Amino acid sequence: MAEKVKPYKDSDASKKEQVTEMFDTISNEYDGLNRVISFGIDVKWRNKVVKIVGNKQPENILDIATGTGDLAINLAATNAKEIIGLDISNGMLEVGRKKITSKKLENIISMVIGDSENLPFEDNTFDAITVAFGVRNFENLEKGLSEILRVLKPNGIFVILETSVPTNPIYKFGYKIYSKFILPTIGKLFSKDKIAYNYLSESASVFPYGEELNNILRKIGFINVEDKPQTMGVATIYTASKA
Repeated sequence: MAEKVKPYKDSDASKKEQVTEMFDTISNEYDGLNRVISFGIDVKWRNKVVKIVGNKQPENILDIATGTGDLAINLAATNAKEIIGLDISNGMLEVGRKKITSKKLENIISMVIGDSENLPFEDNTFDAITVAFGVRNFENLEKGLSEILRVLKPNGIFVILETSVPTNPIYKFGYKIYSKFILPTIGKLFSKDKIAYNYLSESASVFPYGEELNNILRKIGFINVEDKPQTMGVATIYTASKA
């Protein structure tokens, strides 16, 4: 069971409402800070997700918690005919739409506002579904994963890219120092929202990872569940499918 994360703000609003407000606020600075905070390695991780999905030759893809559309844009390399990026934050989607227009991908990629825990799609709709750095923000993890299983086609592929905690004691110590002190400090220096990166850091450090998340996926009903740690274990790519 994952530890409880303090709310983004001291508020009576739900986690979903607070996460929406947070990402709306930091939407214009999000891409740049992501590159700084991850030292650009997140680009490499996303490319690995694209390769995994591309091997399945999907015709349509749903990218949940798409944010500013980085992964959705990269997924165009799979030659899918349709890619839908879904996010709860309209601020993030607006940034993504501008990027899609600049790359002339409007005929392939559409950005829609929506709730990952109540997906506006029919059962068995998508050949592939991806979530990059988004599942830890689900208000109800199991409900969100159940919705993903529902709209995934049989034999379709589901890929998660998410932060994780290294198992090597030396790397784990360095990760904790970085996530607890350095990441929030960078956020405070360069973000207009001075507490957003505290939340992002803490939520990443306590979210279930490795076999714990594998078991949650299996409990929901996914099959062929595997995890692939990246860069000394600071992130993990999970793959699963539907019977």
